[in-house]
Amino acid sequence: MRIVVAMSGGVDSSTVAGLLVEAGHEVIGLAMKTHAEAPKHNRACCTPDDMRDARRVADHLGIPFYVLNYADLFRDVVIAPFAEAYTQGRTPNPCIECNDKVKFRPLLARAKLLGADKLATGHYARIAPDTLALRRGVDPKKDQSYFLYRLDREQLGQLEFPVGGMHKDEVRAHAARLGLPVAEKRESQEICFVGEAGYAATVESIAGRGGLAGQIVGADGKSLGAHEGVHHFTYGQRRGLRIAAAEPLYVTEIDAASGTVRVGPREQLATETVVVEGVRWTQPPPSAAEVVLVQQRYREPPKACRVEPLDASTIRLWFVDKQPRGAPGQAAVIYRDDTVLGGGSIAAAVRPSAEADTIRATP
Repeated sequence: MRIVVAMSGGVDSSTVAGLLVEAGHEVIGLAMKTHAEAPKHNRACCTPDDMRDARRVADHLGIPFYVLNYADLFRDVVIAPFAEAYTQGRTPNPCIECNDKVKFRPLLARAKLLGADKLATGHYARIAPDTLALRRGVDPKKDQSYFLYRLDREQLGQLEFPVGGMHKDEVRAHAARLGLPVAEKRESQEICFVGEAGYAATVESIAGRGGLAGQIVGADGKSLGAHEGVHHFTYGQRRGLRIAAAEPLYVTEIDAASGTVRVGPREQLATETVVVEGVRWTQPPPSAAEVVLVQQRYREPPKACRVEPLDASTIRLWFVDKQPRGAPGQAAVIYRDDTVLGGGSIAAAVRPSAEADTIRATP
């Protein structure tokens, strides 16, 4: 087959390209330039150095390689919304937006123009060949299905995730065996456009402003001190509050309109329900009686819950056991065993429920 490989310059996508060449496929490497300037740290992906590494791998494998400039698109649909969300007291997940709007949609279109049969990436996820359902990668420490929940059946039918059935050490072993120049390269671990100064400074630089300043308020309603803007905080945060207290305190609410940040003991984070907006189902949704799993942040252990539909794109999750809810703006991804059913964005508000007693009583 003719297969386009999205090459980031890391060991995973480089190994994908090498394995596909070894298997006899016609491989074309594409890299995406998403930054007008290099981030001021070296643990992020998609830097100019990464582009050079991807080209070195392509040269080693003897495949054509092209760099596509998506910096403007990335700025408009990932970076700017990220900063705006933080000023409004939400905690967005830019990697999900990037995968959806910058990587897979444009690259699938480009692969089609190149006459390719498939687009392959180095993501740790799997695709069920019979149902075209998205499944977790076999390496629990590397599984990236959480970031890919928006992929639909049509897209999944055009994709290959060759390392999804491997553990990381297997991938590195293949890279070394193939003689790839990135076999020992460190992994990227940061949001690629957040600089050394941190999240709040990055938001201010992008948006030209921060969130509203205000008061940090305790569970009794009394002020514990002032803060410089709600973009310095996220739901569930414990460190960096800069207040004195007799017990550990956590952010339990961010009111962006008034600038009020509420804090309380850890038990105040626990809830029996969370509302999820902008839901996309890529598999038939579960019935109200079915117990499924929800993951509210990357690498968080999934929690058992039931699903209550509120409208066409909004659901309420009822936890089997009370859990801290994820931060508003983060993704909540629904699984049946290791299969992704769909997901959406955690809402700040909690709506009243007419079905609450019925769902609580469901065995």
